[in-house]
Amino acid sequence: MAADHDVADDGRDETESERLDRNWNDILQETRVVQTGTQILTGFLLAIAFQARFEDLDGYQVTVYLVLVSFAALATILAIAPVSLHRTLFRQRAKRQLVAAANVLLIATLAAVLVTLSGTAVLIFDMVVGHGVGFVAGGAVLALGILAWFVAPGLARIRMRRT
Repeated sequence: MAADHDVADDGRDETESERLDRNWNDILQETRVVQTGTQILTGFLLAIAFQARFEDLDGYQVTVYLVLVSFAALATILAIAPVSLHRTLFRQRAKRQLVAAANVLLIATLAAVLVTLSGTAVLIFDMVVGHGVGFVAGGAVLALGILAWFVAPGLARIRMRRT
């Protein structure tokens, strides 16, 4: 029986296949959350180009805008990529590889979303107040995102390993 079951780090008595299925379902749930936010942000960015005030943007602001649209598109592509990967690897007995690749894609998606959020703060604050405030706002969003999405979870993981 012990050969049939892996006791995962979280104390669950499950087979490797059960653990991989659970991990895949977790990734899908996380992807759904990220996709929704990414799609809303992308829609917001795409709508800006059709606003009357868009013509008032200076060259710097247009460049920032185009970089943001590019990162939003990248985030959307990365968020959807695990689905395409699943379709490609379906029935190939490659769940371990699928989970590992989807994990990397989801982390990359978070990074692309964070750059997009930070850049959006830069653009909005730049348009409303000015370049300097835009940089500060974008830097603050970037710093908070790095802390909340990467540093804090990393520290929690280190603490869990010590106990």
